Amino acid sequence: MKLIVPMAGRGTRLRPHTHVTPKPLLPVVGRTMVERIVETFAEAIGDFEEAVFVLGPDFGDDVRRQLTEICQRFGIEASFGVQEKALGTAHAIAQAGDKLDGECVLVFADTLFTMDQAPDLDADAVVWVMEVEDPSRFGVVVKDGDRITDFVEKPDTPISNEAIVGIYYVKDGARLAGEIQYLMDNGVRGKGDEYQLTDALDRMLKDGATFKTARVTEWLDCGTIPAIKSTSEIVLDHDGESRTEGTVENSQIIEPVFIGEGAVVKDSVVGPYAAIHGGATITESAVRHTIVFGEARIEGSALDGSMVGHHADVRGFAGTLNIGDHATVGPEA
Repeated sequence: MKLIVPMAGRGTRLRPHTHVTPKPLLPVVGRTMVERIVETFAEAIGDFEEAVFVLGPDFGDDVRRQLTEICQRFGIEASFGVQEKALGTAHAIAQAGDKLDGECVLVFADTLFTMDQAPDLDADAVVWVMEVEDPSRFGVVVKDGDRITDFVEKPDTPISNEAIVGIYYVKDGARLAGEIQYLMDNGVRGKGDEYQLTDALDRMLKDGATFKTARVTEWLDCGTIPAIKSTSEIVLDHDGESRTEGTVENSQIIEPVFIGEGAVVKDSVVGPYAAIHGGATITESAVRHTIVFGEARIEGSALDGSMVGHHADVRGFAGTLNIGDHATVGPEA
């Protein structure tokens, strides 16, 4: 079985943190989004032989190296496709090329999930869903018993509360590839004037394929600055007690907190809800409800509700801050 992960988007709503780093490679409490996704499905399904990552044309060798290393930790081979131009979700999946064959799980790498049980894959296709209070904000499935009969995008009337979360299983990837090719050959575009995966799946459904649902118990958005901060706090709550892999000297830790490998916290108060990633240094500061990315430096500051980019330098600042990689703030920075 293959895991296909489209991640060519630039993550513009997470700028400045995605100017250099692709959104799925941003860390969420110590591990990147994409690593958490691979782990979730390796544990839930367990027989992936290959992961195919669909990248943007400007993603360099370092991105491929990181993704390869992630896969190696789970005993999975990594391979890559490139989406030269953003033409929709179906077009992104098509860039997996001949890897879109046999059993495949398709996961869009901008949200995190939890599942209480392994999915039942006894169908031509499985669509992961979650019950929501306001289905008008989402694409939903319509069912007859346990089988999907239709897909509806943002219904005006409450036809279903089972929202599609962006994970799909197909038993025959080549069949899906053929339906996507039909869309592109015939200029069949959907929302946003793009080639949409749900249109290709709908063609399979109308051609007699059996579709069923699987459920996620939690669906965590990582697509915006407020969302990734909120998701970080939820993950910290899930982890429970603080996790400290770095060095803490003469400091107060208010749980929950994550302090990554090689990070140093000295003469400071950290937490609650602070994620201090590897190699960061916090001295004579108070940091709460804040994400500090790797190798950043914070000195003589009080941060609340902030995000500090990789290798950023903050000194003598009090308040809420959102700065990107290598940025500097403060009179002595």
